[in-house]
Formats: sequence, C-alpha cells, structure tokens
Amino acid sequence: MQSEVTIHDKTFVPFISAEKIQERVKELGAEINKDYLDKRPLLIAVLNGSAIFMADLLRHIHTACEIAFIRVSSYQGTESSGKLKNILGLTDDLNGRHVILVEDIIDTGDTAKYLIDEINSKNPASLRFATILFKPAALRQDIKPEYVGFEIDPAFVVGYGLDYDGLGRNLADIYVLKS
Repeated sequence: MQSEVTIHDKTFVPFISAEKIQERVKELGAEINKDYLDKRPLLIAVLNGSAIFMADLLRHIHTACEIAFIRVSSYQGTESSGKLKNILGLTDDLNGRHVILVEDIIDTGDTAKYLIDEINSKNPASLRFATILFKPAALRQDIKPEYVGFEIDPAFVVGYGLDYDGLGRNLADIYVLKS
C-alpha cells in the first residue's frame, strides 16, 4: 500500500488494505452461498464503481447465479449531486427472480432508494443489497444493506472501484481524503 496518492488536486491516505478487502469479500461470498443455495440469484452490478467488487465477489459465489449491469450516477467531484440519471437500463425479466444489487458504496442512500423502486416495479421474488462500503451516518434514506463489507464514517474515499472524477478506481486498496 502506498503511503499516499494524489489524484487531480487531492491527496489520499491509506484506509483499508487490499488484503482486508479480499478477506471480507470472501466472507460475503460465503454468506451469499448460504442464503441463496438452490435459488439461482441474479446479481446486478451498479456500474462503474462496483465492477471490481462484483468480479471479486463472483469468484467466491459457488451457487448457480447470473449477472447483469445497470449504470446510474449521482456524483460530481467529491459531492453527491442528488440528481440521478439512469444511463444504462436493465433489460432482464426480474419477475419472480431473487435479485442482489451489488454497489461499491451506499452513502446518502439516494441511489439505493432509486434502484429499490426500479427493481421492485419489476416484481422480483426478493431484493437484497451487497456493498463494499456503507456510510450509515450519511444516510438520507431508510436503507440497510444485507451484505456490507465495511461500515465507515462519512469521508470521501477512492480505490477498489471508487473514483475521484474518473480516476483512482484501479487502486487495489481504499484510500481516504487527507484532512
């Protein structure tokens, strides 16, 4: 892990190591295997941020499953704009399916609430959330993901799929904005 990284005009310091992330992702995969044995869930990755988490999580899911992708955005720089744009829609038939939404981070909960409403309108048998990071103190919506990698305080983070204006997603570790 680098001691700090600079992206654009901001400096970030180490927060969660790649080793801790991988250990936790393996545990989340084991939980999903147990909960979805013989249910063939559909995991829907919320792009772009969850792509790395989704790929790692799938390596630990041994029950039959399928994957799909949706893309929504609410961030501009280091702040959530609060305005959601459905950029890439979901075309899968979700009626009667067990769905797990895979997110990189649940912050305000606005995106999660939007996705819950969208997915529920398609009549799934069940809907759960998996997220690598969860910021309960930042929530504006009544959201509680079932599969959480790490609960963190409100802070801006990059790495492991999370970005700052498009950069930093490729960092294996998670870094926090230096104060």
